[in-house]
Amino acid sequence: MDRIDLFRVFTRVVECANFTRAADTLGMPRSSVSAAIQELENRIGTRLLNRTTRKVTTTQDGAAFYERCQRLIADVEETENLFRSADFTSAGTLRVDMPGRIGRLIVAPALPAFLDAYPQIDVSIGATDRPVDLIEERIDCALRVGTLNESELIARPIGTLPLINVASPAYLARHGIPRDPGDLARHIPIGYASPSSGRLAPWEWVDDDVNRELSIKGRVTVNNAEAYIACCLSGLGLIQIPAYDVEAHIRAGELVEVLPEYRAAPMPITLLYPHRQYLSRRFQVFADWLVELVRRRCCERVETIDSS
Repeated sequence: MDRIDLFRVFTRVVECANFTRAADTLGMPRSSVSAAIQELENRIGTRLLNRTTRKVTTTQDGAAFYERCQRLIADVEETENLFRSADFTSAGTLRVDMPGRIGRLIVAPALPAFLDAYPQIDVSIGATDRPVDLIEERIDCALRVGTLNESELIARPIGTLPLINVASPAYLARHGIPRDPGDLARHIPIGYASPSSGRLAPWEWVDDDVNRELSIKGRVTVNNAEAYIACCLSGLGLIQIPAYDVEAHIRAGELVEVLPEYRAAPMPITLLYPHRQYLSRRFQVFADWLVELVRRRCCERVETIDSS
């Protein structure tokens, strides 16, 4: 195994923090990965990794060597592609994670145009609402909605998602139309529990630039957006939802906005990725395309959505 291949194995082990996962992603036996690391440590004369039964971490020397390896690998790949076409330098597969409904409603319909423009790029989309570890699962970037937790990931803000309150015509015919938050005590919300924490979200609204919330109990609680909207369409209660999520239902008359003067604060949407340096051309063109698409389709003025 030549030195560049050894460097690639080493960086993958660091990113996966596990020999077995690194071997799986490289398509190599675990014993070959372990032997490659041993050979590399022997070549450079220092210990690069601390190994335990549960996790692999870098030593102080290993952390410094990892940064240098990233630069060397990027330089080698750039040199190899120096005289090839711009399209070829974009070649490869991108792994992307995003909320399920953004993937289905926004990204998937627009993806054919992107793939036509960049025929050398393949895209693998994970469309889930669960948290993922970008480093461990080798994901190039992820869309995240809501306030971010502290992390070492690079965050590229995209914009904010307007939230609206909606109900079905059948629900409103049965229970009446709420006119202000004081009416909510006589209405039924559909509960939404965080898929990661299980925390039940309160009903929220902004009043005179002050964020307010009210805990009101409904009879049905769900933990994903598809079920949340489906229950609302069935007339089970009120929901608060990003406007893009129910745009088609509002235009079809299947849902109606209520309490338009008492919307919750918009939710930030962000593109996350592991590193700021050594970004491949395929990542850069895809990230720019994705940010522009989401900004245009999800973050536009909510007043453009009506039933006309």
